[in-house]
Amino acid sequence: MSPLLLAAIVFITLALIFYTTGVFGERRSGTLTVRHVVIFWLGLCCDTTGTLLMSRIASQNAGAGNPLHAVTGTLAIVLMLIHAVWAVYTLRRGTEHARRIFHKFSLAVWLVWLIPYVLGMVIGMG
Repeated sequence: MSPLLLAAIVFITLALIFYTTGVFGERRSGTLTVRHVVIFWLGLCCDTTGTLLMSRIASQNAGAGNPLHAVTGTLAIVLMLIHAVWAVYTLRRGTEHARRIFHKFSLAVWLVWLIPYVLGMVIGMG
């Protein structure tokens, strides 16, 4: 396994750990906190780093990229960015009610994020 691939796998796995911890921690606590927002941003940074590394690997192996994986991965990162920005907004200016129901959006984004994660594992095993 190349060092670049190993680094990409580590970053993507860290993204899974951070994002899962943030989403379910927020859900368990019943409200959005600064800790959750920080964890969401860490997940986004790790996912973006891992994705950029995977893109670099795919570009080195002409034609090795999977278009469905690329599209779902891009969608996931965009949703994670929207989610993180909305989390900051909700925490700073949102009502208490908005903080309590934010977890519904978090769970939806997390589920969408799992699609490229699982697809990447399946492609990697193939």
